[in-house]
Amino acid sequence: MSESTLNIASSGAAAALQKKLQQVGVKQREQATATQAAQGGFPYIDLTHFPITQEALLVVPEEQATKLKTFCFFSTSEEFRLASLNPADVGVGDLLHHIEERTHAHGSVYQISEESFKVVMERYKTLPKILEFKDQVTISEEGLKQFRAAIQDKAALQKLLAEATITDVVAIVTAAALQMKSSDIHVEAEEKGIVVRLRVDGILQEAATIPKERWKQMIARFKLVGGLKINVDSVPQDGRFTIVEEGKKIDVRLSTLPTVYGESVVMRILKPLANVEFEGLGIRGRAFEQLKEQVTRPNGMIIATGPTGSGKTTTLYSILTKLNKPGVKIITLEDPVEYKMEGINQSQVDPSKDYTFAKGLKSLLRQDPDICMVGEIRDLETAEIAIQAALTGHLLISTIHTNSAAGAIPRFLAMGVKPFMLAPALNAVIGQRLLRKLCEKCRKPLQLDEAAAKKVQETMSALSPASGTTFDIAKATWFGPGGCEACNNGYKGRVGVYEVLIMNKDIEKSILGEKVSEYDIQDLAVKQGMVTMAQDGILKAAEGITSLEEV
Repeated sequence: MSESTLNIASSGAAAALQKKLQQVGVKQREQATATQAAQGGFPYIDLTHFPITQEALLVVPEEQATKLKTFCFFSTSEEFRLASLNPADVGVGDLLHHIEERTHAHGSVYQISEESFKVVMERYKTLPKILEFKDQVTISEEGLKQFRAAIQDKAALQKLLAEATITDVVAIVTAAALQMKSSDIHVEAEEKGIVVRLRVDGILQEAATIPKERWKQMIARFKLVGGLKINVDSVPQDGRFTIVEEGKKIDVRLSTLPTVYGESVVMRILKPLANVEFEGLGIRGRAFEQLKEQVTRPNGMIIATGPTGSGKTTTLYSILTKLNKPGVKIITLEDPVEYKMEGINQSQVDPSKDYTFAKGLKSLLRQDPDICMVGEIRDLETAEIAIQAALTGHLLISTIHTNSAAGAIPRFLAMGVKPFMLAPALNAVIGQRLLRKLCEKCRKPLQLDEAAAKKVQETMSALSPASGTTFDIAKATWFGPGGCEACNNGYKGRVGVYEVLIMNKDIEKSILGEKVSEYDIQDLAVKQGMVTMAQDGILKAAEGITSLEEV
């Protein structure tokens, strides 16, 4: 036998011996850990070869696992199990209770050895770099960019969802919404499958379908990301997670609702408001000058009205942006706080803890504010406190759900507000809607047919000379939607149409009268120069901003 062969044999034997000694050492350490666990009253487990799912690891963030020497190795909707080097640590107990409160699942803690801890911590590195678990889940910008690059159209989204793991589904649909400039994501269980729909410029569009068999896993994933109770499916739930885009954190509000075929999930992307300057709202002419004067008054009430999704929140925030100065104290009361603004104290109501708009507004007024913003006036108690605030030296802005500016007054009275208090408190009411804007690259000129021209003439004939606005149908140029790669079926973005009702003596007399009619108040406001929403829409259509069909 040659010397080289002897050396190889010798080194091989040495390696085998070393491995054997290590195995003996590991076994002894595992036995010592088992003894330690028994003494402490904790169950022991060896996890060096234990299969652990991504979903289990994601229950505890890597940073927290490293700090507490604790991670989750098993998780279902009903039970989860933690493994720790120090199971008796107070921090581990706090973590256990926190997860139990969040998931409503039963938890337990196991003792492990250093070997088990090191092996499992290595597995964190294999997780997709998409989710960072803090107080709430964050989908990183890196992960979103990766998916956005792959989603060029709906066919690409369909293919990506078909191949995706359950872990990536939430990030993929969120990336699709960002890529397609969507405000809301709807994931709905139907009889034959799961439908993903995106709301773009106010219109819902079907984006993809998913096999029904995946729904149980998917809904659990959505709930986990949103911080909801995974094992509760008979009542609606609300949660949140965060995404990162261009270095900025954006909240996503998640809501579930039980339906016939399973729970429906809706996610609203609360992107920071862009171009919320008061001057950029789209209110024009005499109405803009009047409203600008009203928002700078030191007291009184300004109400924005319209259905859900009509841009009321944007209007309120644009007013706050205009008034937000170092010498002014502004406090808001919202449900929920949708957009965070610097220099403003924002508070979120929580009916589950008896922190309602009415109670919150009472507390808010003790904070010495100059300007108050209440997300919505829903009941008599809130309305009365708001009116009292407006009458005692505060400027109060809020919203109410009615179809027109004039309809806000009968709505207040129907709540039970006393007319003699409402009349002096109300400064202005803004009625509004959002219309899709025509794509400037592909819009097409068109001729109105006889019926449309007649309708335009009827609507614009009521335009009051006091409005300072004129209209000549012969000079108008009308456009319709085209369709190109840059837009969405001929439309891109949205524009507001408004009517601004300013309180005056005639309207005040009407409020104090025995019968208050929405139509009478509207007639009085029009005589005083109010341009209605329909008229404002036609004026913007005549300029090619939107189409007459949208109006």
